[in-house]
Amino acid sequence: MKNRNIVSKILVSSLLLLGTGCTNLDETVYDTITAESTKLTAEDLTSIIAPAYTSFRDIFWGWDAAFCLYEESSDLIVTPQRNGIGWGDYYITMHQHTWGSTLPHAEGNWYYLYTGVNSVNRAIYQIEQIDGIENKEKVIQELKALRAIYYYLLLDNFRNVPIVTSYVNPPGYLPVQNTGKEVYDFVEKELKTALPFLSDQNNTETYGKVTKWAVKMTLAKLYLNAGVYLGTPKWNEALAEVNDIISSGKFSMTSNYLDNFKIKNEGSSEEILSIPFDQIKTGGSYWPYKTLAAQSQATYELSGGPWNGSGGIPQFIDTYDPDDQRLKDSWLGGKQFTSKGEPIMVNGKQFEYINYLTNVNGCEPNEGFRMVKYEIGTGDIGQTSNDVPFYRYTDALMIKAECLLRTGDANGAAVIVSQVRQRDFKNTNPAKATVTGAKLLGGSVYKYGTYEAGVITKYEGGADIQYGGFLDELAWEFIGEAHRKQDLIRFGVYSTKSWFSKEKNPGAAFRAILPIPQSEIDKNSNLKQNPGY
Repeated sequence: MKNRNIVSKILVSSLLLLGTGCTNLDETVYDTITAESTKLTAEDLTSIIAPAYTSFRDIFWGWDAAFCLYEESSDLIVTPQRNGIGWGDYYITMHQHTWGSTLPHAEGNWYYLYTGVNSVNRAIYQIEQIDGIENKEKVIQELKALRAIYYYLLLDNFRNVPIVTSYVNPPGYLPVQNTGKEVYDFVEKELKTALPFLSDQNNTETYGKVTKWAVKMTLAKLYLNAGVYLGTPKWNEALAEVNDIISSGKFSMTSNYLDNFKIKNEGSSEEILSIPFDQIKTGGSYWPYKTLAAQSQATYELSGGPWNGSGGIPQFIDTYDPDDQRLKDSWLGGKQFTSKGEPIMVNGKQFEYINYLTNVNGCEPNEGFRMVKYEIGTGDIGQTSNDVPFYRYTDALMIKAECLLRTGDANGAAVIVSQVRQRDFKNTNPAKATVTGAKLLGGSVYKYGTYEAGVITKYEGGADIQYGGFLDELAWEFIGEAHRKQDLIRFGVYSTKSWFSKEKNPGAAFRAILPIPQSEIDKNSNLKQNPGY
């Protein structure tokens, strides 16, 4: 799995992007039902819509997809070379921010997102041809909102991408590249247009679907990062969207942090937009296998040996308050035991995950804590069934807090952050849940600087980061939820700070935007590479 052939993925991407509906292509089209040759009826509606949503699974957990991109190019997680296991240079270039135009994670995200766009376009095309569909416009607007969420992610990663809204295109059609501003405007307009048509319920019927609240969360994210996308902050606009979500009364924080990440987490009161997974029916997350060492097979009774990849960067692990329950909830460290409670022994010593990494080019199998925030079920057969809470209520609360912080109400922000922290300190030291506005306004506690073999070799610290105290809160709350890359960029840290084996390089700020995959440029003369590549 680690050596998955990216080239084959991008070939399929091009077929989809160029309009499989009407273009005469020599390559095989992998659709089992084509829009032209099959007579569909209103009874087929569920099967027509399903592929548009199932694309979301690959967008988050597919190989070289959003999770790894947002987390492993950040200051939280790294996949180093380990003795006996080679992960490929591209994980190192992603960590060190030295990638070029052929970064597999750029190609993977491009492919998965445009597969989603194409699936939506196909569904809309098919639905438009069918008579007798009840509330047809509502169905179409829901799909358009889903497509806008996919384009929000394309905007966040690539900025300048083609806006493709038609499924059937003439032979030889090559999409024209749009500017980041045009993509932003498209996403905003599509979401706002869809809003009156969408459900405002939060129940089993709307679970995993795009509702009014999912659209408002996407708009909030769009406005939250408008300063990055457009150069013009839109804090008040973002605040208005999350205020609607909060005041709706449809959502609430769960009693326990990990309730959001259990294998059976469909009932989470925080769910705004979840990506459903089922180990047997749909497949799930490969994450336990990518992060855990082989020895942990005995802990979870896994069907195969894990691959020993990603670990927590010690500088980040050291930022946690020892009383913060999220440290133990999110990370596996210390001496390891089998599922029966027996010590796991290696060469006469008990196997132990340690909060230490040598350097990105070579670590021992036990180096680095492992992220276990998503519950790992006993006997997993290669993938886990946890639904991904793509948008959750606590995110809405923290967006409100950030908007208040940035518009002069630091104390108001502190009230919200303290509310979020209460469940994480309630059983250890409740007094520590309370933070002040001054703390959020101040610097980060992260000890930035290059790090090797347990020593920070070029100390930079985080005291100079504006709103650094709030940036820390985002990391502790949202580790593993594909937030961090975006947050580091918005707070001006992505290229200006060093961590582990990655050195600061303000001249590499262009890497906040991914390269348009060179393989796509080679096939579409209308595509121009993003600056810096």
